[in-house]
Amino acid sequence: MFKYLRPISLILLLATTLLVHAEDTPFEFKDAAMQDRYMSFIKQIRCLVCQNESLADSQADLAGDLRRDIFTMMGSGKSNEQIKDFLVQRYGDFVLYKPPLQGTTILLWFLPFVFLVIAVLSVVYFIRVRSKDTGSNMSQDDREKLEQVLGENKSEV
Repeated sequence: MFKYLRPISLILLLATTLLVHAEDTPFEFKDAAMQDRYMSFIKQIRCLVCQNESLADSQADLAGDLRRDIFTMMGSGKSNEQIKDFLVQRYGDFVLYKPPLQGTTILLWFLPFVFLVIAVLSVVYFIRVRSKDTGSNMSQDDREKLEQVLGENKSEV
């Protein structure tokens, strides 16, 4: 039984490596201008799965589907604006790396700056609080008692 385990494992390993190495089918462009237009366009669109990668960089299945859809729309003669309008209508403004500044996208534009201001103000506040000498409010008797308690604890350890 164990003599068959090694060949079966080897076959399964080879089969899985072939699946992992599969890539998108390359598109056949009419000319170099269309290829440049396509490559430029997919770099402006955000992958909805990865969210921090463009369609050009993403390896997600949805990104492959969107690249194929964009290629088909470009081949059928649609302009970049028509394709963007379709994607925004279907997926929202978040699909664009540079969404337009409007009421619905104001958070996408300014929320990072609001968080930055809050973070800076928090750091400044905590630095000021930590820099104050809180021990100066203690009376001399309280300090002596504290030193005595700390001294007793050191001797017990």
